Amino acid sequence: MSTSRLRAGTVAVLAAASLVLAACGADSDDSAGSGDGKTLKLWHYEGANSAMGIAWAEAIKQFEASHPGVKVQFEEKGFEQIRQNAGMILNSDEAPDIMEYNKGNATAGLLSKQGLLTDLTEEAGKRGWDKIGPSLQTTSKYDAEGIMGDGKWYGVPNYAEYVMVYYNKDLFAKHKVQVPTTLAEFEAAMDTFVKAGVAPLSVGGAEYPAQQILYELALAKANRAFVDSFQLYKGKVDFKGPEFTYAANTFADWVKKGYIPKDSAGIKADPMGVSFTQGKFPMVISGSWWYGRFVAEAKFEWGTFLFPGNTLHPGSGGNIWVVPKNAKNKSLAYDFIDITMKPEIQNLLGNSGGVPVLADPAAITDAKSKELIDNFNKVTSTDGLAFYPDWPAPGYYDVLVAGAQHLINGTKSPEAVLDEIAKPYNDNLTSLGK
Repeated sequence: MSTSRLRAGTVAVLAAASLVLAACGADSDDSAGSGDGKTLKLWHYEGANSAMGIAWAEAIKQFEASHPGVKVQFEEKGFEQIRQNAGMILNSDEAPDIMEYNKGNATAGLLSKQGLLTDLTEEAGKRGWDKIGPSLQTTSKYDAEGIMGDGKWYGVPNYAEYVMVYYNKDLFAKHKVQVPTTLAEFEAAMDTFVKAGVAPLSVGGAEYPAQQILYELALAKANRAFVDSFQLYKGKVDFKGPEFTYAANTFADWVKKGYIPKDSAGIKADPMGVSFTQGKFPMVISGSWWYGRFVAEAKFEWGTFLFPGNTLHPGSGGNIWVVPKNAKNKSLAYDFIDITMKPEIQNLLGNSGGVPVLADPAAITDAKSKELIDNFNKVTSTDGLAFYPDWPAPGYYDVLVAGAQHLINGTKSPEAVLDEIAKPYNDNLTSLGK
């Protein structure tokens, strides 16, 4: 496999002038699907007040304005709903024309391997989607085995994302805590909160957030070779090596010390974020997809910093637009993707708390949005995107959720959890002949 994962160095905000948009309009040839060209059935799972939700709502308006007689039939879905049922739905006549979907080997890669997604390679070249930065293209392309980074285009991201630490400035000031710059300072800060009777971290152990903390801790001891081995199968991963051993032991230690609440195993992502916006916790470790929502809902001063001491961080191009193989109005879907890449939509996304991929830098005027994008550029300028821990194998998301829950509940030792997460990973490699 070639190394199109690519050295980052790619900034999120690029000039949009080079993007050539194809002419709008439906057609009815085979490559466009078998529909009547009058309805675009669209699914995504972004909240209405998130950056993507705001930008895509405007994109729907612009699409309908530029396609007289065509109606967008939008249905908001849940992330878990699509994650668990995508394969079954896309293999039926109920498939939408376009859908937001999770990227990576275990999700978009698996569906592409199963023949459930449309090959977008020709459209990407014709419409200029391939003008996005090379590091962001990694999750757009999948080979015949469904492994990301090379092969055909099966998805298009129109935003980027990364994991960071959100913090409540008011609580930091109240408890005289400084923004930490090292992992030792980070733990000292959490100690201060615990001694004051305040749980430092809002954590969602029932969904993705806890496993991303586990991965951040592994990345604290990792280098690029480890990431390439874990995510791209370029080397053997030792789950009893320093990276995962440190992660599991430290995660369990953080539970014992009260940094991670012992009742967080059953908490899902949404209530985790809500608890932060209600001022109940000083910090939450999660992704840039929360940014716009926190802007809208948090009633206190807050800021962000990268996970202290790490040079590698969970992150990538954002979730991708995919066009199901059974989509009936594919040409309309391509037109909609085009509109989400237009400068005005990209700029709106950037000024609403998202990380755009083709915005005009001069058009990003919101101070908080600039901070968000600047931090992303710090990560990419040092080749710091490490993707997400659940990507390497189908079903791995649930494996990691269970592993993190065992660490939170203390029902399994760190060593036992590492055995538990190693087996399905290695079984997947065996199935791929790796």
